[in-house]
Amino acid sequence: MEGESHKKEKTVLHPRNKHRENYDFTKLISSYPPLKPFVQLNKYENLSIDFFNPNAVKALNAALLIHFYGIKYWNFPEGYLCPAIPGRVDYIHYLADLLSENKTKHKNIRCLDIGTGANCIYPILGSTEYKWSFVGTDIDSTAVESAKKIINSNRTLKDKIEIRLQDNRKHIFRGIIKKNEFFDISICNPPFHKSEKEAQLGSQRKLQNLNSKENNILNFSGQKNELWCTGGEKMFIKNMIKESKNFASSCQWFTSLVSKKEHLNSFYDLLKKVSATQVKTIDMAQGNKKSRILAWSFM
Repeated sequence: MEGESHKKEKTVLHPRNKHRENYDFTKLISSYPPLKPFVQLNKYENLSIDFFNPNAVKALNAALLIHFYGIKYWNFPEGYLCPAIPGRVDYIHYLADLLSENKTKHKNIRCLDIGTGANCIYPILGSTEYKWSFVGTDIDSTAVESAKKIINSNRTLKDKIEIRLQDNRKHIFRGIIKKNEFFDISICNPPFHKSEKEAQLGSQRKLQNLNSKENNILNFSGQKNELWCTGGEKMFIKNMIKESKNFASSCQWFTSLVSKKEHLNSFYDLLKKVSATQVKTIDMAQGNKKSRILAWSFM
């Protein structure tokens, strides 16, 4: 998540993103008083927080969720991934555009979230912004229980989100999508790194680029399965593409975030082999970080 800057509007974010302007910390503190101890003046003489303090970032997220999305309870166990909300909701907005382009006629959009995590962020944002219903999945039983607690603690989420445990780490859709079940779209923010060491090095490089003196502090939290896996995002997404072929009639659009642009050509080649009928790449950005959504369909 990027710190507050002297720029008034973050124009790289989606036009419907509620977080294009700098955070109004006075209003956020009013909505969520526990944020107040973390707010201070930054180098631009604006109110902000220390974005390298995980407790401060978590408090800011809780404030954003209650102020903009009406989520009164949002908490998860220590050490689990704390997401950057502006970037996460951008993904949701671009998926809404994708569905509109294809003139989806379903009034009640159903979305499958692969790797919901303990924070349950995509189902929260998708259900509050567009009233979509969600099935969220995860291989971590603690994350599943955390997500369920968030849902059960917020009345507006109870009838919109279901969480399912994927008990076979080799599978993504198998064991989750039921017979005759249909989703309009699936989403995924895959583990990007190949190993814990690679994840650590990536964080250190980012800190150095920001001229941070706290080089021993990770700028993320997260469990192993949230941050890295064998083969990294390239292998994970390839496995997702292969398995999606077996569920071609169960989902209109399969999508995933892709962190590394150089992986795209290998994904395009594989999608051609599995006979995907539509393939789209949607560029995204948050601050200086660039990413993209890979979307494919067999319909």
